[in-house]
Amino acid sequence: MSTPGTEPSAEPAAALPAVAPHLRALRRRAGLTLEAAARDAGLSPAHLSRLETGQRQPSLPMLLSLARTYGTTVSELLGETTTDHDTVLRAADAEPTVAGGWTYRQAGSPGRGMQALRVEVPHGSQSGIVRVHPGEEWLYVLKGRLLLRLGDALHRLAPGDSAHFDSLTPHRIAAQDPDGVELLFVHTLLQSPTAALCLGPTHGDVS
Repeated sequence: MSTPGTEPSAEPAAALPAVAPHLRALRRRAGLTLEAAARDAGLSPAHLSRLETGQRQPSLPMLLSLARTYGTTVSELLGETTTDHDTVLRAADAEPTVAGGWTYRQAGSPGRGMQALRVEVPHGSQSGIVRVHPGEEWLYVLKGRLLLRLGDALHRLAPGDSAHFDSLTPHRIAAQDPDGVELLFVHTLLQSPTAALCLGPTHGDVS
């Protein structure tokens, strides 16, 4: 379980050579020093430095935090770009990106007011991380069983189940099955360089 001011461990980012330089470039584009960006994103400067040099992989909460801090999208942090706001995204064009053990596929156009992703969550990841931030989130379980903690309530979602909630409610997701879980994930995007994601301790384990 994490405590305030600490970050969960992650594997080296050998499989993600493209993510690290994007993180550094977007921070510089936002005009933020390493220390300022780390503070706004709820990370330590040392941990953010390791993300930018590819020594660590960012988890989904970290990607969301950095996207809001830099006023951009998770897709752009992962290096995904399109020439325009395409209305239709073909399955063959949705290349997977792996970060922090999670697999992401773009499921909507970047730069919109909402961001849609297909996410594969492995079993046992994101332990101890609670997210709190402005906005709304909607998720739909495609495969596997999902554990969703909202505040003090624990919900078990099966394929076909969905959840729509205020992101200011402390929340955490985890895969219940050893094979992980696949879901559609949509969140409102706050295009603000001062918006931040707060990471903190859990109020009980998801199990």
